[in-house]
Amino acid sequence: MKMNRLGARGPEVSAIGLGCMGMSDFYGPSDRAESIATIHAALDAGINLIDTGDFYGMGHNEMLIGEALKGRNRDEAVISVKFGALRDPAGNWSGYDSRPAAIKNFLAYTLKRLGVDYIDIYRPARLDPNVPIEETVGAIAEMVKAGYVRHIGLSEVGAETIRRAASIHPICDLQIEYSLISRDIEAAILPVCRELGISITAYGVLSRGLISGHWQKAKEMATNDFRAYSPRFQQGNVEHNLELVEALRNVAETKGVTVAQIAIAWVAARGNDIVPLVGARRRDRLAEAHGALHVTLSGSDLATIEAAVPKGAAAGARYAEAQLRHMDSEK
Repeated sequence: MKMNRLGARGPEVSAIGLGCMGMSDFYGPSDRAESIATIHAALDAGINLIDTGDFYGMGHNEMLIGEALKGRNRDEAVISVKFGALRDPAGNWSGYDSRPAAIKNFLAYTLKRLGVDYIDIYRPARLDPNVPIEETVGAIAEMVKAGYVRHIGLSEVGAETIRRAASIHPICDLQIEYSLISRDIEAAILPVCRELGISITAYGVLSRGLISGHWQKAKEMATNDFRAYSPRFQQGNVEHNLELVEALRNVAETKGVTVAQIAIAWVAARGNDIVPLVGARRRDRLAEAHGALHVTLSGSDLATIEAAVPKGAAAGARYAEAQLRHMDSEK
């Protein structure tokens, strides 16, 4: 397994990571036993970066990962946790809380649910508009000093916020959406991260399955499936986006690989400071994603991919407008 260091002084992680959100939330029903088997398969393959959030399934995802890690060496996994998102009993969103006291409370529950003594990377899920990022990072830094957290990360924040956060404590990585059809970070966010020595852990590399080569328009989505409300999956947009997928399929077939593998390989090829997170819920999907590490893209390949899926070619935003308005990374 190829390893990359996150940031200048962050942990060494596998060239791809496993995002576990879909095992508990947002994409309809999942199989608990298969989810645990998938986590085991990832660790056995040398994929050590395991990403979660304390609000995925209101703690369910952390407990699931904790169960999967039982009996294994703690250092097999680099656990990345997002915190701060508030939800009500119906699962609705009710804001963010990154006050120092709240952070320490969230962390205490996370440690208990995961059954570990420390979190490798701890990060606010979004910027809390009511709390300066300096206070948020400062509170996590106290937890680093106390030994409960090893490294500090960020998620979905813009260039100015990244600079302010990094002035308080070293930041190992920014977790943000990045894929062939979500490339906005290239304008300002990615250059600032590279200037400051901050890596990118890229989620949504398959755009929630849209550019995986497996998703079909006729597929019926459950009401608790995030994609049922995602602009890129809506009628009028999805048809156009699936045409892009077919263009990408032609490129993949020429290389003798799958659509998902070419899409993941493209993200990985953007630099050693970018680590794709794959949201596999099943071992077969994980194996397919793992195979992307064996795909080498030449300059000619990258040009062909660019021609098939030009920057800005996707129809529809990556989130609904109401959500984008509250995302610091979109400012």
